[in-house]
Amino acid sequence: MNLEKEVFQKENQREDGRTNDRIRPIFVKYDYVGYASASILFCMGKTKVLVSVTLQDGLPPFLRGQKVGWLNAEYAMLPCATKKRSNRESNQQFKNPRSVEISRLIGRSFRSVIDLSLIPEKTIIIDCDVLQADGGTRVASITAANLALNLAQKRWIRSGIIEKNILKEQVGAISLGFVKNNLLLDLTFNEDSQAESDFNFVLTKSGKIIEIQGTAEKKVLSWEQFDNLKTLALSGINQLFETFEKLEKERKDKNFSNKILDNKFQKPAKLPMFSLANRLGK
Repeated sequence: MNLEKEVFQKENQREDGRTNDRIRPIFVKYDYVGYASASILFCMGKTKVLVSVTLQDGLPPFLRGQKVGWLNAEYAMLPCATKKRSNRESNQQFKNPRSVEISRLIGRSFRSVIDLSLIPEKTIIIDCDVLQADGGTRVASITAANLALNLAQKRWIRSGIIEKNILKEQVGAISLGFVKNNLLLDLTFNEDSQAESDFNFVLTKSGKIIEIQGTAEKKVLSWEQFDNLKTLALSGINQLFETFEKLEKERKDKNFSNKILDNKFQKPAKLPMFSLANRLGK
């Protein structure tokens, strides 16, 4: 069978009803919690992450006096994010190696696209907390962080903290892999656990590479298969940004409609019970 036909079979339905080449449904809630510059509740299928962005004064010791800024990221999974409860990471004697590795991935992904010279002596902190895990938590965290950073930089410009956009490129991330010889986009936990090979692509909106993580866990890959991985990853990134543009348009339309309704159907102010107007029947 031709490999391309085999891995892009659109008639194949997965357990959640998707075809092999589609991402999961996305839900985004802005300013979900707290006092951060921006926070995003980001749901991709059953995977749910909460990402907050803050800006603080100060730098790591190795950067002090260099008139640049810095970006740091922290990633953690809440105890009941998985079916089997895990210990709270703050209570552990040593940091979870997986959380450390993902934190570093998120940090370097955004340091590659941010002009740190525009935030001298300041540090951007991205906090990523996984509320529910069903595969793809690291790529969901990166994608949600991009949305939160975009919102935060708009507010920093309005408040005069920065003069212009610090993000030079938009960032998206997606998981994919071969499961039972089929190439699947945006893996769930069950798919990931059965994968012969799985990859995470961190790319810019324009298709440039930031980082690619991947391994052949059960079967080796050919270069032809890797080319198919690349093609499907680019498609997944396009789907992400198309979805965000649609969600943003719906949000703006909803806000505009609400303003019209508020003005058109605004109830008159309630008069005080013993006011002169009430006594005169006005």
